[in-house]
Amino acid sequence: MIKILITGANSYIGKNVECWLSQFENQYTIDTLDMLDENWKNYNFRNYDVVFHVAGIAHRKETKDNAELYYRVNERLAIDVAQRAKEQGVKQFIILSSMSVYGLTVGHITKQTVPKPNSNYGKSKYNADKKILDMSCDSFKVAILRPPMVYGKGCKGNYQSLRSVAIKSPIFVDYHNERSMIYVGNLAAFVKEVIEGDKYGVFFPQDAEYVSTSDMVRKIAESNGKKIHYVSLMNWAIRLMLRMPINVVKKVFGTLTYEKVDLVSLYDFDDAMKETE
Repeated sequence: MIKILITGANSYIGKNVECWLSQFENQYTIDTLDMLDENWKNYNFRNYDVVFHVAGIAHRKETKDNAELYYRVNERLAIDVAQRAKEQGVKQFIILSSMSVYGLTVGHITKQTVPKPNSNYGKSKYNADKKILDMSCDSFKVAILRPPMVYGKGCKGNYQSLRSVAIKSPIFVDYHNERSMIYVGNLAAFVKEVIEGDKYGVFFPQDAEYVSTSDMVRKIAESNGKKIHYVSLMNWAIRLMLRMPINVVKKVFGTLTYEKVDLVSLYDFDDAMKETE
């Protein structure tokens, strides 16, 4: 029986991983720990084989006033939890990082790509990644997960913006791009693989196939009985704007992919979208 502690109660990904692993009741025992105050420092980590750290700040507009919060939660808290886990004999530490550490809105990322975060979110995540990786050893194996956009039922972030467009807009651009994404069920299955394989290092968990933004909008609309007219007349304008520093266009229509490693195919795109909607 593998004993797992998820640090970050009520996290979207944490709850989905807990739900997924709970199906295998003869293999795992799972507890969650609230990290919202300092009481976690009194918690006994010695009872656990694995800590999955998901507590963090994300999906909020960055300002000068909240900049320090990113470094306090995403960086210093994560490092403190890892140090406590190592000191108390936890064998494997899995931390949820982000594709944002690479600071890209378009491009192709490989395991050799050097991170260059350009936001407080990305910088705080990358700072934690580096320091926690330095703690890794034979008795304390560290796995850094850097998923791309995570989607699934009840998710937050960019998916909800796309969903709003798919539900409300009568037209959408029929433009082909490629994005690495991961369905939350596939991410949960990948976490299980990392635990079972006692894996360590940096990972790019992602769906087996790249996704086009237009295809995702199409699937959302179909799932909700919404008809959208797709047009390609303005594709030339999108291609032109993608060459300019217009981040909103790049985030929607730009191509941003990982090399095809750490693929998860438990749910294909059609099944994942059905589960999401």
